[in-house]
Amino acid sequence: MPDSKTTEDSVRLAFVQQASSCRELGSPFTSSLCALAAERLTGDHPVGAKILSWSGDPSPGGDSVPLRLAGALHALVLSGSDKQLASVYPPQTAEADDLWSAIEQACRIHASFILDRLTSAPQTNEVRRSGALLPGFLTISSLLQKPLVLSEVGASAGLNLQWDRYEYWLGDRTWALQPSPVLIAPEWRGPPPPLDTPVHVDSRAGCDLNPLNPASEADALRLLSYIWADQQDRLERTRFALAIAATNRQTVDRADAVDWLEKRLQEVHEDQVHVVYHTIAWQYLPAHSKAEGEALIAAAGERATESAPLARLQMEADDQKHSAALTLQVWPSGEKHLIGRADFHGRWVEWIGWPGAH
Repeated sequence: MPDSKTTEDSVRLAFVQQASSCRELGSPFTSSLCALAAERLTGDHPVGAKILSWSGDPSPGGDSVPLRLAGALHALVLSGSDKQLASVYPPQTAEADDLWSAIEQACRIHASFILDRLTSAPQTNEVRRSGALLPGFLTISSLLQKPLVLSEVGASAGLNLQWDRYEYWLGDRTWALQPSPVLIAPEWRGPPPPLDTPVHVDSRAGCDLNPLNPASEADALRLLSYIWADQQDRLERTRFALAIAATNRQTVDRADAVDWLEKRLQEVHEDQVHVVYHTIAWQYLPAHSKAEGEALIAAAGERATESAPLARLQMEADDQKHSAALTLQVWPSGEKHLIGRADFHGRWVEWIGWPGAH
């Protein structure tokens, strides 16, 4: 077992690493909060003691302890539970000493709430990732020319299951099936995607180990709390997307990804294309689950036919830092290509496209 000093050092390093990541991803406020915690957090109150003696991996690639704390504090602000904390949160500005003083006081006054929140992993549902998914779905529709049956793994509240109900600006071109309050406008790099392709979603479903209900006020607060407090556009976009999902009665199944996929992939969808997709989710599956999931999808691909094809669209991290790979595979041919890259939060999309597709 590591000694307490080693554990504390690893926790402080996790906050330093998260501060750097938040700065790169455009959140100077959350970066400052994490940097202050790395330097000033003490164990003389229950929240500090719990964090500094964390028994697991506190790093951003592990238990993400810094984002657990940031989410708990933001929830107190969003819910109106801590006026002093709200007074030093965006859109207000505050000196470092004032911000940390309010954070320390919140940790003491709301210790039970924060300690409870620390037990749960951060949960986001980044709607802008739909800006990277849309060209993939349009490519699938262009290649296979059939209505879509959607199956999303790690769907959270199901906001990226609603991608066809948003409006997009991709470079100098727009796409929308109907007017929408959710506007997604990533920086677009590369050739235009097949925006003129007709696309229709016949049905949609998703799974998550801890699904959130968009119609639940408590679940909506949890989701919004993990959005960084100085990124107002993300907060507004997510609020609108939650409202759309609630209006359409979107729900997500509470299920293990492999168990859920096994059932979803057994059904044959004649004259439709079954699309399995996931964004920054597959990497969090245990190694054995990933292997089982890959085998299930490959087996379903072997069973696919021209009249009941299968597609897999992924936006996942690979060996290139600072962005995710967009890959698409279709069956029965089994053909697979890298069709683009995207920022993890969907701020930009670098489109390559499917070879030979127009």
